[in-house]
Amino acid sequence: MSATRNFLIGSFVLFASIGVVAWVKKNGKTEPKKVAPQVVEISVSSKIAEVKKEEKITLPSPMKQIPVKAISVAPKKESGALVAADDLPTVDRIARLFALDSSKLPIVETISFTSRVPWMKGRPAWVADYASHYETSRHFIARSLNRKLDYFTQKISPGDRFNVFRKDKEISFHLLVDLSRCRMLFYYIDNDAKERVLLKTYRVGAGRVDSARTSGYLTPVGKYLIGEKVAIYKPDTTGFFQDQKIEMIRVFGTRWIPFDKELENCSEEAKGLGLHGAPWTNDPATGFLVEDRAKLGKYESDGCVRLASEDIEELFAIILTKPTVVEIVKDFRDATLPGVEKNIQ
Repeated sequence: MSATRNFLIGSFVLFASIGVVAWVKKNGKTEPKKVAPQVVEISVSSKIAEVKKEEKITLPSPMKQIPVKAISVAPKKESGALVAADDLPTVDRIARLFALDSSKLPIVETISFTSRVPWMKGRPAWVADYASHYETSRHFIARSLNRKLDYFTQKISPGDRFNVFRKDKEISFHLLVDLSRCRMLFYYIDNDAKERVLLKTYRVGAGRVDSARTSGYLTPVGKYLIGEKVAIYKPDTTGFFQDQKIEMIRVFGTRWIPFDKELENCSEEAKGLGLHGAPWTNDPATGFLVEDRAKLGKYESDGCVRLASEDIEELFAIILTKPTVVEIVKDFRDATLPGVEKNIQ
């Protein structure tokens, strides 16, 4: 019995010792701390966009692993037109200024080129002479000659036909900018008949929202006369803007048409304001200069009215030689347009 009892006691002690050692090893081991994932809230500049509040982005390390699809960007209200443009009249009769058939508008006529004309003495007449005589820009004549949006090529031969403004018509132009809709209505005014005809409706960009201004924007309200110190900008054309030398196309696009003076109910002076193209910027994919058309339909300029390149170039060619007024209002219904509106087929 004594031997058996001693054997049992010894076995118990042995197994107990093994258990104690195992317990010590298990509980004495240092485990790594669990680190909560880092949560970073990304906020985009309020001038451009905003991240939805309910969305957060969990970033593993390193940060380059941000899942782009988790970001939801929504434009702010002031980034686009405040009022839908559905109630605005929308037409495009510009092609009828250049049509050579009976569909052309009554303010233009079609002529055939000849170098011998009664109003030019001593030398042959050229395109520039026709432009001066008919008070029609060479850009207008070039588009008519080329039958496309080419405002520079002026190759001409005897018998070539093109349109000019009629000399027996006293006409002017009126541009109506609706700030709340980011739209501009382009009218010609027949001053003899005291009638106006809507030529086209353009989408534009305007000045930033500014509650301290009468208009509510950096773009003023009122009637302004368009000036003569216009400009054409191409890549590498440089000048000074805000005391810095810049490539002008990056700010003003391809054309600049300045306001010359205040006419009526103007909330700001005309100096420094005008119509111009959308700015151009470098395309990240190609490195080439491209037009930033995202600036249209928004309130992001320093006060000028922006248009797409094809629109500002079109306007430039048409209004260059005629008196032109730009009227800027918050709502097109507030405008005081000249003449009686004439609807033409």
